[in-house]
Amino acid sequence: QEVVSEESEEESNGVNLMEFSDEILLHILSYVPCTDLVLNVRRTCRKLATLCLDKSLTHTVLLQKDYKVNKDKVKQLMRDIGKEIYQLNMAGCYWLPSSTIDHVTRCKNLVKLSLSGCHITSLRLSKMLSTLQHLRSLAIDVNPGFDASQLSSECKATLSRVLELKQTLYTPSYGVVPCCTSLEKLLLYFEILDRSREGFMLSGQLMVGESNVPHYQNLRIFYARLAPGYVNQEVVRLYLAVLSDRTPENLHAFLISAPGSFAETGATKNLLDSMARNVRLDALQLPKAWINGSGLLQHLKFNNPFYFSFSRCTLSGGHLIQRVINGGKDLKSLTSLNLSGCVHCLAPESLFRKAEDDIDSSILESLVVSCCNLRHLNLSAAHHHSSESIGNHLCQLLSRLKHLLSLALPVCSITDVAASVEKPPTAPNLVPQTFGRKVRIGVQTYPKNLADQANQKIESSVFWALMGSLRFLETLEIIGSSFSSAMPRNEPAIRNSLPPCVRAQSVGDSEVAAISQLTYLQSLTLAQLPNILTGSGLVNIGLQCQHLRTLSLANLGMMGKVVYMSALMDMLKHCKCLRDLRLEQPYFCAGAQFFQALSHCSSLQRLCIVSRSGTLQSDAVMSFMANCLEVIMCHMFVGESLTVCKNLQQSIVRSFQAERPALNVVIFPLLHEDLTEVIRDVPMRHLDEITLFKSRVAEEPPNLWW
Repeated sequence: QEVVSEESEEESNGVNLMEFSDEILLHILSYVPCTDLVLNVRRTCRKLATLCLDKSLTHTVLLQKDYKVNKDKVKQLMRDIGKEIYQLNMAGCYWLPSSTIDHVTRCKNLVKLSLSGCHITSLRLSKMLSTLQHLRSLAIDVNPGFDASQLSSECKATLSRVLELKQTLYTPSYGVVPCCTSLEKLLLYFEILDRSREGFMLSGQLMVGESNVPHYQNLRIFYARLAPGYVNQEVVRLYLAVLSDRTPENLHAFLISAPGSFAETGATKNLLDSMARNVRLDALQLPKAWINGSGLLQHLKFNNPFYFSFSRCTLSGGHLIQRVINGGKDLKSLTSLNLSGCVHCLAPESLFRKAEDDIDSSILESLVVSCCNLRHLNLSAAHHHSSESIGNHLCQLLSRLKHLLSLALPVCSITDVAASVEKPPTAPNLVPQTFGRKVRIGVQTYPKNLADQANQKIESSVFWALMGSLRFLETLEIIGSSFSSAMPRNEPAIRNSLPPCVRAQSVGDSEVAAISQLTYLQSLTLAQLPNILTGSGLVNIGLQCQHLRTLSLANLGMMGKVVYMSALMDMLKHCKCLRDLRLEQPYFCAGAQFFQALSHCSSLQRLCIVSRSGTLQSDAVMSFMANCLEVIMCHMFVGESLTVCKNLQQSIVRSFQAERPALNVVIFPLLHEDLTEVIRDVPMRHLDEITLFKSRVAEEPPNLWW
């Protein structure tokens, strides 16, 4: 009846959706989740019943962030269109029971399947893969208890035809790699903890019977990402041992992302020497210990590189230009470059240089000219201080990169040189950045629109000009060079933080306001901006950046008081598309006013608050969860007692779990000794994408998997 009344109203206004061409309707329907198309929309009328089953809509089914899908919907979906599905993405569907995987067997024509983050046993995997004879791309998790000997011969036959494999390891194992004899792309994610839940130390040695040799002869892409821990390093060395014996001739991308120290061994040195002799690479990332102090880059050969990552390496700018860019060689093919933590990459040499010394603008200029098609650039976690030379500021040089889609910069790099040598602006109510609990501060007033900001002459700043030149930027990270999150991986919460860089002391509200020029901005991270006085620029961002989906704010302004709370609440009232919000700030008060403002974010799905000595109001949290029906993740690590946290967590789960099958709630004291045990139970999708703070620009090559 509602559909009929709506159609009648449309006809009376002279507009009828069904009068549009099939092409336009198909384009509109492509934005509707597949479960809604098949189970709901197609039942409205005959025309939509036909269009909803069009091959363009059923060929690829994406369930990875369809948080409303449940077992029954998946069962009905597979029953209705299973034979029409060629690509199925169920990655991160942690809430679905393992029996849901049984219904995938109806998709006889599957070519690509992603089950990362799904619960699946060896026997279930064997049964499913035995029926998928056309499968060529697979993503799975390998959990404790996985037994490759339980895989049937039909399953192994399917695996032998798989060309692309993404495997996340939670236990020391080769997984299904030895069965995949035709592999061209291998992505490995090592998430093995050093200790079991019982506290026993784990070994990286593989179990007897799992020593089958992987087959790498056809490999073109090898990627390994390691979580912290020595066990992960031990296991990845076993995977690399085969590569060191014989390097695949067609290898063109070799990437290893390893935090901390990952020492080079004789086997890895042989592997790198073999690569230097036999292959030409298009993508490269190596642990810092494998590059630092070696002449490796001088010998490696590159074809048409599209991705480089030298994160945390001591590579100097001179070596970068000479050995990677070949003295200014045309590198128009390079689209993604990660120099995060590469403290000397914009200096001619690193031997006698201090990290805080000015950069050599000629090196950055050579980089910009040679790599003019860069779309993703990460320069965070370093002190990139520009000199007083006119026209050679880092922001001015970066403004030439018109194709940038994502950018990560340290806070100290965006300040005007003249402003940085002057004393930061003061206000009568500005207090030192201390950790004092009680701080009295007057009511702040802030400009409400861009015109007021213009009166402060911020348009003349180099950062304002940079933001104006990068109109199509979608992701921006401005992170203090000495910032470290209070929630590192697999460690207790950090209780103290390093002070911000002296050059960063003048960066505050006006620079944040400049970001509002980015009309197409989708993701914004701001961390350790010391001169935030009111947060006025946040309001401008909320008004102008209507596509903003992800917002992460950490340690803004003084540390003893959340000075930007009023502006943040005003900002949130305009963020209708915001889906992910992460706030990390000491003494953050998550009370009724905050949650009332947050309730305006009707699209919000995930919320994470990290606050040492922070407080929360349980009634306000419950009211917020009741009003925001899309929220499926609520993580709060604050200063409340364990009893208060547990009671609130249980109340949320008890009240909303039935209606929201994907609901994941963790409320826990930030400084509690059992925090790491709680963190290990958080679904990897949430942990990796929002709960843990990190720079994500150019973290991986673009389009690495899906």
